Amino acid sequence: MKKASGTHHEQHRSHRAGWLRAAVLGANDGIVSVAGVVVGIAAAGATQEAVLVAGVAATVAGAMSMAAGEYVSVQSQADTEAADLAVERRELREAPDAELDELAGIYARRGLEPALARQVAEQLTRHDALGAHARDELGITEALRARPLQASLSSAAAFCAGAALPVLAALLSPPARVQAVVAAATLAGLLLSGAVAARLGGAPVMRGALRVGFWGVLAMGAAALVGQLFDVRA
Repeated sequence: MKKASGTHHEQHRSHRAGWLRAAVLGANDGIVSVAGVVVGIAAAGATQEAVLVAGVAATVAGAMSMAAGEYVSVQSQADTEAADLAVERRELREAPDAELDELAGIYARRGLEPALARQVAEQLTRHDALGAHARDELGITEALRARPLQASLSSAAAFCAGAALPVLAALLSPPARVQAVVAAATLAGLLLSGAVAARLGGAPVMRGALRVGFWGVLAMGAAALVGQLFDVRA
């Protein structure tokens, strides 16, 4: 008879949600937006030097924009969480019995018998009243709490990493083949980025890769069309 293992291990990915979302968004935005600039400028007939300058400028501006935008966005979420927790602290101080009834009601609605729900609420309140209300009433957990600085830095670093692909492709490609080389390298990078993100998040790898690749191809196609409309070759 096979003995049951004394240790049970589970691997969850929810703790990655904050930085993973910012990193995936930053990397994909870096690849797509900078590749779009590079392909569009190249399609307009600019020199390879002009294409590289445009790519580097787009990288710097994009990374700063991503960092600032992500910080402001996530800080707004953090401010909302802090305000809700302040309300809970005040209510726990001024009306502890009502808050206990509220917590017991939450557990009862989740399926516990009323007496057991009351007992659980009392024990959790004695252990960490604010933590129990934050988690079960407000939905605020330590794993999913807003972390503005982490999200900002992850986003900017990922943007630069993604943007490096089309810039290096433009630098290393023959001048006459910049568009084709950058488009091919970008597509490969997007497929890889989508696959890695899906893998880290526990989603189907192929679906994640194709989803990211599709939108990247669409963006580069639009950029190339705009570049051809403003052909600067004379």
